[in-house]
Amino acid sequence: MLVVFGLGNPGDRYRQSRHNLGKDVVSALAQDLGLSVTAGAGEFFYSRDPRRDFCLVVPTTYVNTSGVSASQALGAFDTDPENFLVVCDDFSLPLGTIRIRKSGSDGGHNGLASIIYQLGTQDFPRLRLGVGPLPPGVDAADFVLSRFEPGDEDIVRKIKETAAEAVLAVGRDGIDKAMNTYNKRMDE
Repeated sequence: MLVVFGLGNPGDRYRQSRHNLGKDVVSALAQDLGLSVTAGAGEFFYSRDPRRDFCLVVPTTYVNTSGVSASQALGAFDTDPENFLVVCDDFSLPLGTIRIRKSGSDGGHNGLASIIYQLGTQDFPRLRLGVGPLPPGVDAADFVLSRFEPGDEDIVRKIKETAAEAVLAVGRDGIDKAMNTYNKRMDE
């Protein structure tokens, strides 16, 4: 089973922030598919798709401690890290860019660092969503916790839609085919 884990912070303060893009994608996908949301056996909520072999998970921890929720979700759904797709923001990628990878370092993302630490491996797929670039002189934490700029609505809507399609493609076609299809900017 593919477990899709959307990173984001809980609470209204962080709603629509760059850091919540992964959570927003996973939550919207569950809603679009008409899936019910259930409290997990740990610090997460999930929606299981009976037609597809995947589960959509949203942690209730903050991004920087999301590894706790990730570890609990893997245990609850009895799956391996190779079948665990993390959807998260990435300020190193330009806004509108999607990158799917089979594994890798945390790339400076504290949520990925927490997951790598808790799982004891960096060998899990991730779907990174570009929210950058980080403006010169702006603190990275302040940037990712801020909301998108006015005028970014169209590209943010498009990246959410395309990321949801990519999640479904990973589950349906496998990660290699999804990488070949979706590793591009939205304007390409």
